[in-house]
Amino acid sequence: MKRRSLLGRAGLAGVLAAGVAPAVHAQPTVRWRLASSFPRSLDTLFGAAEFFAARVKALSGGRFEVQAHEPDTLLTAFGVVEGVGSGAAEMAHTATYYFSEKNPVFALGCAVPFGLNSRQLTAWMLEGNGLKLMREFYAGYHIVNFPGGNTGAQMGGWFRKEVRSASDLHGLRFRIAGFASLLMERMGAEPVNLPAAQIYAALEKGHIDAAEWVGPYDDQKLGFVKVAPYYYYPGFWEGSTQFDFFVNQRAWNSLSGEHKAIVEAAAAQTHVQVQAKYDALNPGALKQLVASGAKLRPFPADVLADAFKHANDIYAETSAKNEQFRRIYADMARFRADQNLWFRFTEATFDRFMQAQKL
Repeated sequence: MKRRSLLGRAGLAGVLAAGVAPAVHAQPTVRWRLASSFPRSLDTLFGAAEFFAARVKALSGGRFEVQAHEPDTLLTAFGVVEGVGSGAAEMAHTATYYFSEKNPVFALGCAVPFGLNSRQLTAWMLEGNGLKLMREFYAGYHIVNFPGGNTGAQMGGWFRKEVRSASDLHGLRFRIAGFASLLMERMGAEPVNLPAAQIYAALEKGHIDAAEWVGPYDDQKLGFVKVAPYYYYPGFWEGSTQFDFFVNQRAWNSLSGEHKAIVEAAAAQTHVQVQAKYDALNPGALKQLVASGAKLRPFPADVLADAFKHANDIYAETSAKNEQFRRIYADMARFRADQNLWFRFTEATFDRFMQAQKL
């Protein structure tokens, strides 16, 4: 045996005999803060941030930790664009149409009137040009985005009085967010943007006449049926609503390849889990709301017809003065046309038949 080998083994044996392990350079734990735009009481939405954090920790073996924060504990509900862009928080979970007043492009990856349903929006994001186009836009805010859940088609909201025709919207003070507020304004309503925690009190005190939020499960938690009994459908301004994870560009670039893959995987799992939770929980919640006095009403046909016309006018006008919007909306509109042609022959026909059966 060679002397060098013998000494090497003897040295190692001595270290082990002394109870001292060889030095191991462990990878330091990464700790991020996530600002949610939603209160903890909404286990679907704040729960999405918690689910994401749990998946990141599990996938990394505890070497990557994300702490979810409610609004106003780290950033305000509507302050996440500036906060994440500046690095005040490494990431956020939000509905991006909240920021359409900054630029209407924010709404295109979230929800716009008569847009894509949830499956179509995911398809545009992952297999079309949606994610690529939206990331090019968010780069201007030092943000990298990841789809982080979808509600599916939403309800049309809670009204203190019945809506019998489009004229009943005139002067109506309506809590509504995003690009849809432009549509409601065009239809004669007075849009008001409020975070979830403030909506009930505003309805109860008569500061607003109606409010839309999400759908039965979340709406039941917020108690709207107690102060505005008329529950309208569908939410034609939100045929689906995608939530996004925002990640600060510098924080993203600092991650290892492994940690980037973990963020992508956790976000993808969250995206699926949120929709599944809504689909599972909304039916039971709707039954309970009706038992509690909710009066289900479809929007009158003239409301939908007027809204569709005004929405297309707004898209044309916005496209004429905003090149970013024109380019992204045109791509989405082409994708929507093909998707609805396909769904007409498959999903829609199957759904109509099944929903007419006694199950």
